[in-house]
Amino acid sequence: MIIANRRSIMVLFSGPQDHFSHRVRIVMAEKGIRHETENVDLRSPTDEFVALSPYGTLPTIADRDLTLFGSRVIMEYLDERFPHPPLMAVDPVARASARLMIDRIDLDWSERIKEIEKGSEKGKEKAAAAARKKLTESISMLAPLFEQHPFFMSEEFSLVDCSLAPILWRLKSLGINLPDSAKAVTDYAERMFDRDSFMDSLTEEERELDE
Repeated sequence: MIIANRRSIMVLFSGPQDHFSHRVRIVMAEKGIRHETENVDLRSPTDEFVALSPYGTLPTIADRDLTLFGSRVIMEYLDERFPHPPLMAVDPVARASARLMIDRIDLDWSERIKEIEKGSEKGKEKAAAAARKKLTESISMLAPLFEQHPFFMSEEFSLVDCSLAPILWRLKSLGINLPDSAKAVTDYAERMFDRDSFMDSLTEEERELDE
């Protein structure tokens, strides 16, 4: 979407605890992209954000005359505009597999997270408990895939890792403890959390999630 951005530097409109925004912050940190971050409270968004993001979607970036929203669109744009280090494979089959995994995260895991986060609302407790169980099982079921490579199904850090790490970081705050059978997942998570780009991407609110 082409909407004028009055600033001379790329601006990321981000939710300080939003895992979709967190993905983009990891990509930006990994690539060392110069930008400004504006934390957005969707309950009282600024006029600038409303003008740039008519759907009120986080994350949103404004890059000169270009405005983009949706974490996957933004991540792929950043990877193409700032190609080093590359975060998508050259091989089309590997690229398609990565996109498919990100879709699975969005359609399955992210939906369960929404249900868990609504658990504090009256009448939503049972749905949240069921979602917590489903998410635990879904993540644990993929444990063998986390054993095969240093990164998720890859020898190189990728956009899939950028999408997985924010969710794994939030498991504790969501009341999820992975079983011993999913040790490969927890080992993978620790490797991701040790990366400088991951630590640099965390907001103060996100740091508190692990306390």
